[in-house]
Amino acid sequence: MATARAPKRGEVWLIDFDPAAGAEIQKIRPAVVISLDTIGRLPLRMVVRITDWKPQYGSYPWFVELPASSTNGLDKDSGADAFQTKSVSQTRFVRPLEELTAAQLDEIASAIALCVGAP
Repeated sequence: MATARAPKRGEVWLIDFDPAAGAEIQKIRPAVVISLDTIGRLPLRMVVRITDWKPQYGSYPWFVELPASSTNGLDKDSGADAFQTKSVSQTRFVRPLEELTAAQLDEIASAIALCVGAP
C-alpha cells in the first residue's frame, strides 16, 4: 500500500493504523502530517490522529478543533488529538485528502508541546 509520493507537512491523509495494540488507534483513519519535510532519515512521518469532534473536547487543551471544509478534505467537524502523535511508515499512507492551514498546524504543534512539557 505504499504511496506514490512522500506525504508533506500539513496534508491530511487516510492512514492504515492496523495492526494496533491496546488503546492505540486502529483501522484506516484520517491524520495530519505534522513533521517537517526536511527532518528524519527514514521513510517515516510524524502524524496526529484526527477524530470526530465532540463538544467535551473543547475543554481538553491537547485537542484542536478542525471544522469540516473543502480545503481540508474532512466531511465532518473533527479534532486533532495531539496526545495521539505517532511516527508511521509511509507504507501506511492510503490516500491524501487535502491540507490544513498554517494556523491550524501551529495550534497542533503547540498542543503537542503541551503534551510533552515543552515551553
